[in-house]
Amino acid sequence: MSPNPMVGAVIVRDGRIIGEGYHVFERKDHAEVVALDQAGDLARGADLYLNLEPCSHFGRTPPCAPRLVAAGIRRVFIATRDPNPLVSGRGIATLVDSGIEVQEGLCREESALLNEKFFHFIQTRRPFVLLKLALSLDGRIATAAGESRWITGEAARRVVQRLRYEYDALLVGINTLLQDDPSLETRGARRKPLTKVILDSELRTPPRARVFLSPGPVLIFHSPGASSHRAEALRHQAFLQPVTRNIAGLDWNCVINLLAEKGITSVMVEGGGQIAASALSSGVVQKVAFFYAPTILGSEGLPGIGSLNVSSLSESIRLDGLKRTPLGPDFLVEGHVKGSAWTKRPARSQA
Repeated sequence: MSPNPMVGAVIVRDGRIIGEGYHVFERKDHAEVVALDQAGDLARGADLYLNLEPCSHFGRTPPCAPRLVAAGIRRVFIATRDPNPLVSGRGIATLVDSGIEVQEGLCREESALLNEKFFHFIQTRRPFVLLKLALSLDGRIATAAGESRWITGEAARRVVQRLRYEYDALLVGINTLLQDDPSLETRGARRKPLTKVILDSELRTPPRARVFLSPGPVLIFHSPGASSHRAEALRHQAFLQPVTRNIAGLDWNCVINLLAEKGITSVMVEGGGQIAASALSSGVVQKVAFFYAPTILGSEGLPGIGSLNVSSLSESIRLDGLKRTPLGPDFLVEGHVKGSAWTKRPARSQA
């Protein structure tokens, strides 16, 4: 869990699993150490399968690579190198220099997707941004009267809760807040409280909004010229952050950079059509998750994405690596925004 990557380790000897582990932040021990402790003396001469390069530096715990050497591991299969400059390549070098055979690339893409948020933040120092929408088949998020509960079914909503749990922050626009009065909460206990972010240029957020009743801090971005009276009414319930405003609204790049400064490594945007369009147009979105329901609302319904000022197909926003997942009567479409920092990521080094 943020700010750490997700890491799992499996130790195999003579075709049998003798140790396995994964990193749990509170327990400190890394996945390799947990697996080694489980394997005990049987680890000597065994093989280790790992989705991320073992660390080679002191953090909250001693480095893992020397532990693997001391335990007598024979071979290590690593899916991806760690992009963290403190580690990248150094953990592998420690193993190779000690005579351990290292092979890279097994399940490389799966590993990269597992830690896409961590990799993006480490490489860009900006949060990974997911745009999530629940839509009718014709791309509407609500009826003309604003009715939107519930377009999608229970199975889709469970997946949304799981996604919320995976992200550091959940972001909505003021129109969504005023229309739906969401609590922006997650099910299940979190080590790191979910930060609830609101884009509210004029500070129209009601002091009694439900967002203040659920756990986690509330951060409201607003324009410098917002009412000081409204600011005073909200100051004791939320962190207020003025940001530059342009013709399209609050400056997304300023918002994203300020979130990074606050230690936010990933953001899930659950805005309305205007927020979705402005986020996509600004280029801050790395990935989309669109939940479609088998219903049609017609042109009078509220569009899921507002105007993008696209005048030709060459200007359209394209997606890579599309994945479709059925969820009962609904289905989820996921993909990375083509040209985003994620799709431009450098290829991993081969051993």
